[in-house]
Amino acid sequence: MAKIAFLCPGQASQVVGMGKDLVKSFDIAKDRFQQADEIMGAELSRICFEGPEETLKQTQYTQPALYVHSAVAAELLASRGIHPAMAAGHSLGEYSALFAAGAFSFEEGLKVVKIRGEGMQRSGEENPGTMAAIIGLEEAHVRDICANASTVGVVQPANFNSPGQVVISGSFSGVERGMELAKEAGAKMVKQLVVSGAFHSPLMKPAGESLFAALEDMKISTPRCPVFANVSATALTDPEDIRQALKDQLLSPVLWMHSVQAMIAAGADQFMEIGPGQVLTGLLKRIDRNVSGMAAGTVESLDKAFESI
Repeated sequence: MAKIAFLCPGQASQVVGMGKDLVKSFDIAKDRFQQADEIMGAELSRICFEGPEETLKQTQYTQPALYVHSAVAAELLASRGIHPAMAAGHSLGEYSALFAAGAFSFEEGLKVVKIRGEGMQRSGEENPGTMAAIIGLEEAHVRDICANASTVGVVQPANFNSPGQVVISGSFSGVERGMELAKEAGAKMVKQLVVSGAFHSPLMKPAGESLFAALEDMKISTPRCPVFANVSATALTDPEDIRQALKDQLLSPVLWMHSVQAMIAAGADQFMEIGPGQVLTGLLKRIDRNVSGMAAGTVESLDKAFESI
């Protein structure tokens, strides 16, 4: 029998219309989106289903939108007897993965995600910064570039996504210098990203106070399966280790490639991307072509998942 691993996406996977078909087809989806509107004190469902895109792209809405969509998909899979043997989520997606693994309730998770999204949006406004993707350089080389560029501004690796694909994050001056050095070093592509802040960098520090307080109050249970942490790429099951990992990931790089490799080493042979889009499924193919991945975030893709398992 396949050892199923859930992958839950983070920011940049959101799309207007996300979750709409699920709400039309499943009562559980309808109920969850209604709950989300109440917890958010805003029409999150309308923003997800109708946009506008500019509003959905605001961090304070993007993060809860992704969490709700992924949570609903996980519950629909569970209703058909499909449970993960392990899980991981990219940045915000780590909260979705922990919910899917049973570490906390839907409501508990969304309340903290709301605070996280608001805090990170505020941090982006108070400490303006940016991010850039660097393609074609080794991980160690990008670390060295960031160390050299940090003489002119804050910059550090933010996401180790796949072999040769690293995202850097920090102040405009630091990231721009990092981009120059990466081009000089022969990177295949260097591209500044359209983001509302320097995520996974010290510039997110203002979000920490409110988020850390919320995490301290959060009721976290032992998950039903291991969840691989962004900050260490190791499998966590202890509630206090999970709490600390969620604090640490705010300012630390996402070790995504390492997490997926660790899951494969732990026996995962069927990956499911739980939520909108196929960003993580695409990265999976670059990390290891020998493992199977599929999307499971729409009525059509969920039906295919049900049939294939």
